[in-house]
Amino acid sequence: MSLFHWFIFFLLVQIIHGLGTCKLYVNAGRKSWEAFIPIYNSIVLMKIINRPTWWTFLLFIPIINLIMFPVVWIETLRSFGKNSTIDTWLGILTCGFYIYYINYTQDVKYIEDRSLVAKTKTGDTVSSLLFAIVVATLVHTYVMQPYTIPTSSLEKSLLIGDFLFVSKFHYGARVPMTTVAAPMVHDTLPIIKTKSYLSWPQLPYFRFPSFQKVEKNDIVVFNWPADTVYKFFDTSGSSILKPVDKKSNYVKRCQGTPGDSLQIKNGTVYINGKELILPERAKTQYSYAVTYDMNNPDLDFEYLLNQVGSTDGAGFKTEARDTLYLRALTKAGAATLRSISGIKSVTQIVAKQGESNIFSHNPNWNGDNFGPIYIPQAGKTVALNLKTLPFYKRIISVYEKNDLKVVGNEIYVNDKKVTSYTFKQNYYWMMGDNRHNSEDSRYWGYVPEDHIVGKPVFIWMSWDTNGKGINKIRWERLFTTVGGDGQPQSYFKYFLGLLALYFVGEYFWKKRKKAKA
Repeated sequence: MSLFHWFIFFLLVQIIHGLGTCKLYVNAGRKSWEAFIPIYNSIVLMKIINRPTWWTFLLFIPIINLIMFPVVWIETLRSFGKNSTIDTWLGILTCGFYIYYINYTQDVKYIEDRSLVAKTKTGDTVSSLLFAIVVATLVHTYVMQPYTIPTSSLEKSLLIGDFLFVSKFHYGARVPMTTVAAPMVHDTLPIIKTKSYLSWPQLPYFRFPSFQKVEKNDIVVFNWPADTVYKFFDTSGSSILKPVDKKSNYVKRCQGTPGDSLQIKNGTVYINGKELILPERAKTQYSYAVTYDMNNPDLDFEYLLNQVGSTDGAGFKTEARDTLYLRALTKAGAATLRSISGIKSVTQIVAKQGESNIFSHNPNWNGDNFGPIYIPQAGKTVALNLKTLPFYKRIISVYEKNDLKVVGNEIYVNDKKVTSYTFKQNYYWMMGDNRHNSEDSRYWGYVPEDHIVGKPVFIWMSWDTNGKGINKIRWERLFTTVGGDGQPQSYFKYFLGLLALYFVGEYFWKKRKKAKA
């Protein structure tokens, strides 16, 4: 829906509200016309139901308003003496249209000074629960979102089983485009495993002002642009077209920002002709071939792999078993292997042949040797021809929603013949640190700015499924920051200290309060 369509829809809602409540406004000592004036009618309604004016603001926040509307319907009914359980359910199940029935058929009396305290324990519980859901949804949607690392694409920087807090405000909180959705879940409802949202209506993309821009080497959570899976890790082959904000959440490291020229040579990323220097915390991994003295009985490969921190497995590709292939190993781990007696060579594997599934389908490109490629920047114009079209085709037709056609050697955008194209938004290049085990921009291309979710800032828990007993918890990773200089440092002991001080302080405060009484 366009902004004009949303404006018409908004006016229609105001008319529906006015027609359904105008007599109730009069019964409450207000004017009937006050029920029809946008926004003002909500302010007046808050006064009628004896609720704070700032509730009006909540009615216009996407997702939050889905919770607030039923609350306001119930409060309106109770303000006119409709307190029964059946009244409450009729108000909810009819999406508020039960108020129409009350407005036109019932001679109801306005209760000006009604108590806002629930008359039953159930009512009190429901009220408390609704308030908690509103607050939690507000934080989850616009401030901070929990996220769990699902794959090894960022090993050793982030591990499978790391539980993160992802900041929405660093890059600017994105207003949900999907307006009708269950709160605090993504694309799938738990337990029943069904879709958690309605694809229509959709709000236009809008993002609040940011505190910082996405920078090179930032670890970023974003919606996977190429996502068509029914749900994450679904192997059924079922596909579905999802709204942008309901596509699966991915986490990668930003390697290129708008306006950059990016190239990968033998696994190393170059930006604008210069090698991209990774931060100290980045633990880039590659595949290695390890040859060894087969007559050395002291070589214990399981022990060695644990020592160098290889987590993605290893194996032999030939019956001779003279070369061990490691799927993921850091350069520091490779150096450690080279220093061990009995190891003949440790060689980084670099792809030389083209890959058919590489972005733009260049027959000579692969995950280790790629580009150069331009990363689009909002407002910048590029030449558009049959040679450059594969790079920008998806941007033009999918991300920026144009009608794209190719007739012979000519390109048409929105039925107009073009030889250039100007980008409407910024794009980014995202890659995993585990370079040979990461599905990233090398295979599905650019990440649009409207797909950016947030910035991981904090690891509050890390769970190792391969650990035993208490060692399933990676204690050294608890309460560590994701970004920053130097090696990660756990603040868990400081958290425990503050928690202990809180309980001790609360104990003595209650004791002192009791003594004064």
